[in-house]
Amino acid sequence: MKLLLSKLKLLLICLLLPGGFVAAQRILTLDMAMDIAQQNSPSIRTSLLNLERSQQLLKAQKAALKSQFTLSLTPVDYSKTRAFDDYTSNWYTTERFNTYGTFTVAQPVLVTDGTISLSNTFGWQKSNSTSSGSENKSFTNDLYVSINQPLFTYNKLKLQLKTLELDLENSNLSYAMQRLNLEKQVTQYFYNVYMAQMSLTISQDELSNTKKTYEITKNKVDAGLSAMEEYYQAELNYATAESEVQNQRVSLENAKDIFKQYIGMDIYEEISMMADVKATPVDVDLKQAINYGLQSRMEIRQREIDVENSQFDLITTKALNEFKGEVNVSYGLTGDNSKLVDIYNSPTKSPRISVAFNVPLFDWGEKKARIKAQEAVIQSQELNLQEEKTQIVIDIRSVYRSLLNQTTQIDIAQQNEKNAQLTYEINQERYSNGDLTGMDLNLYQTQLSEKKMAYAQSLINYKIELLNLKIQTLYDFEKGIAIVPEEIMQTQQNK
Repeated sequence: MKLLLSKLKLLLICLLLPGGFVAAQRILTLDMAMDIAQQNSPSIRTSLLNLERSQQLLKAQKAALKSQFTLSLTPVDYSKTRAFDDYTSNWYTTERFNTYGTFTVAQPVLVTDGTISLSNTFGWQKSNSTSSGSENKSFTNDLYVSINQPLFTYNKLKLQLKTLELDLENSNLSYAMQRLNLEKQVTQYFYNVYMAQMSLTISQDELSNTKKTYEITKNKVDAGLSAMEEYYQAELNYATAESEVQNQRVSLENAKDIFKQYIGMDIYEEISMMADVKATPVDVDLKQAINYGLQSRMEIRQREIDVENSQFDLITTKALNEFKGEVNVSYGLTGDNSKLVDIYNSPTKSPRISVAFNVPLFDWGEKKARIKAQEAVIQSQELNLQEEKTQIVIDIRSVYRSLLNQTTQIDIAQQNEKNAQLTYEINQERYSNGDLTGMDLNLYQTQLSEKKMAYAQSLINYKIELLNLKIQTLYDFEKGIAIVPEEIMQTQQNK
């Protein structure tokens, strides 16, 4: 019942804020704010674009492993040249006209890093030469298959594919982490606005109480029951309370603008927050929390990816000035005839094979030095991995201690608010009876406002720390379930 009354009171205050009309103001809960942020937040959209980049690069690389079809056409190739024949000691002129096209199918072989190609060149040519006094018109066709295979070196195709797969996995991890961080930041900004609303509410309550005190003092002074300085002090307190209300309104509007910018809302849209800050203490097993964190935290996998990428760089470094070879094998059939149907009456076979080796002799220690440098990078990445695990344990222990402390602080703040409320009511009665000055009553009013804010802040601090623990461990201790981001599930399924 008390919670319902608090919500109704907050809603009423929202409607009384400047511009706070029912039709013009949007009431937001934390869940609603999260939905807006996941759609419009600039940070999440940037992370999503990076994920899209990684997906498309991997998609392009997989497409490049399929058969590649190309067609090149040369509709006109005309030349006329003048040359000297040493054998006959005569000059002669050659005129040639060609038209041809080449169709090629190339298939990369992922297993061996080789390439198998099938190519066919078909054309027609007309040529004449003054040396022979004859003219030739014929169709030509050249069909051949070729194989190119690197030897004694690493598989570049596999390495490129694995690198892009790790890049996509890393982007998925970054996106999932950004969403978790978004939840934390949205919660923080949301409660900042909520606390600003509450500060305004409390300052308005304080203004109302100060106004009553001012009216009582004025009546006493008019009746000659109190000194004039009491009236001056009451008037000063009233003006100060009015100023504080205005300050809190400005702070609230500033907090709203920051919040709307972060979640991607129109900054001109009027909003107010509706929140349930009731905090129920949750039992947390520290050892279990640390185990969850070490098993689930995505930063660990990111550091492992860094290690794997640095090992790939080492493979590339070792290939510098390495002994390697290459085999090229091709076999073709070439035919030509003035009649198209007889083009392969007497084909010419064209086999070809070549084996080449690259044998490094002396590089002045360049390769050895680069390998040592890359090995140092790997060791550094492995050290980062271990430090990440240590930092995760430290962060979880810190959040756990903070949770225990916040539980105690809630009890203390709740009791302090209750005592401050009773103290103020007692002293308000004393003031009405003339046993207390207006300045002293104002101190008790300020104390009550501070304790109300402290109690609300302690509840919010506990909720934020509980959310922080969920992010640190990827386990929801309130619901008793593990948190597995959708992006990570998709990555595991793809594997």
